[in-house]
Amino acid sequence: MQVEARHATDYGGVLADPSGVSQVKLMLRQHMRDLGKTQSFERKAMYKRKVLPLYEPWITETLKRNVGVQDDVLMYLMLWSFDAGMYEQGLDIAQYALKHQLSMPSGQSRTTGCAIAEEMGDRAKDAYTAKKPLPLAILQRTMSLIEHEDMPDKVRGELHKWLGYSLRDNDFPQPALCELMRALELNDRSGVKQDIKQLEKFLSAKHHADE
Repeated sequence: MQVEARHATDYGGVLADPSGVSQVKLMLRQHMRDLGKTQSFERKAMYKRKVLPLYEPWITETLKRNVGVQDDVLMYLMLWSFDAGMYEQGLDIAQYALKHQLSMPSGQSRTTGCAIAEEMGDRAKDAYTAKKPLPLAILQRTMSLIEHEDMPDKVRGELHKWLGYSLRDNDFPQPALCELMRALELNDRSGVKQDIKQLEKFLSAKHHADE
């Protein structure tokens, strides 16, 4: 469970053992300083993809031990995983964090459930806009994780919106309609009214064709 010193040194880290809390924190602070020097969100995401493998022993060991103590490092790594497009890893951490009721790091006002929903909603929006939509399974897992978490209606509504679009684009029109209607219930400015009308028209036509 060791990170090679050569690789750790490349990124300003000194992680030698996943149980070395102080070493992990030191490496994280160095990486955060590096990120603070970068303005481009795209470059920040690239940097996070580059350094996140250094933390894999820490993440794996923490989730495996399943102790559930507050871990700010792990919570930062969850957010970094989302930013870096490493969604499965981010959601693995999210599942652990929600199970053990971990809080977001100090300085962040969002609840953990809200942060997960908001970050994944933003990533889904960016991916859809870039015509590289997130996998349906990722959005479904996210929704399942945050289903009972408290958060602003607008945040939850955004996730329903992007899940609805993903269901529609994967040929699940009826579930898609339900998700988009829920998005509209939660936020009447969600921008899905035309999509709902189109799906209703499609489903009505399909119903008559099947009769």
